[in-house]
Amino acid sequence: MWSWQEAVAIGGTLLAVWALFRWLRPDARPTPYLREAGLVILLYALWQFAGSLSGPGDVAALSRGQWIWNTERTLHLPSEHTIQGWLLPHPLLVQAANLYYDTMHFTLMIIFLFWLFIRHRDAYPRWRTTLALLTASSLLIQLIPVAPPRMVANLGMVDTAQVYGQSVYGSIGGFQPDQVSAMPSVHVGWSLLIAVCVISVSSSRWRYLILLHPITTIFVVVATGNHYWGDGIVAAALLSASLGAQWAARKAVSHYKESHHKPAEPAPLSEAGLVDAT
Repeated sequence: MWSWQEAVAIGGTLLAVWALFRWLRPDARPTPYLREAGLVILLYALWQFAGSLSGPGDVAALSRGQWIWNTERTLHLPSEHTIQGWLLPHPLLVQAANLYYDTMHFTLMIIFLFWLFIRHRDAYPRWRTTLALLTASSLLIQLIPVAPPRMVANLGMVDTAQVYGQSVYGSIGGFQPDQVSAMPSVHVGWSLLIAVCVISVSSSRWRYLILLHPITTIFVVVATGNHYWGDGIVAAALLSASLGAQWAARKAVSHYKESHHKPAEPAPLSEAGLVDAT
């Protein structure tokens, strides 16, 4: 994956080329692919940059993870340890889960954005805005370090990616900044966004198959020890808030336009039924 500096350079270059084309040929319409690709890559850069600001992991990050775990048990949510126990006896499935966690959230998001932009251009701006709001709000929360279950020793969770040499965090000892960004789960948030959008805008009878992506994602992030149930619940709440905020904004704009653009009243009619010109 790119660093945030590399992503800024790539995204900025794409937007600069797009802007230059518009400036040199104002009568022509430059391809919108450059603009949209630049914006999405800059959004990715923001994610990477926020991860670098989350700070090193410490006792507070571990205690926050422990608090989430204890709260889930109080609420009688299923134990993440139990879910992982279903997976551990099957090495090939464990490695497949690690790979899915590492690659599919970005891969399917890129495919989804291309599909949406090409097949449902009119719906694209709304869902791009939803993606930006969801990701930005998630990143703000992630500035508070929270250790994932696999890092809280007394929970008994296994770091499956480390066991099979598939860790995306490298082999450097100690904490890595983006390892203590467990809350909320952007993986879950993005997968839910994709599913909700596809079901909303597509008319295909196969569109409900997209539900397999969030279902698989939720299972994978828990079974690999990377997230708590609470991380996914908060991500779902942020997605709902992002959609709700846009709905409220559209209603407010519509109300403003209606109240400030009233149609002209018809001219009064005379008793004879003719327009009164006096």
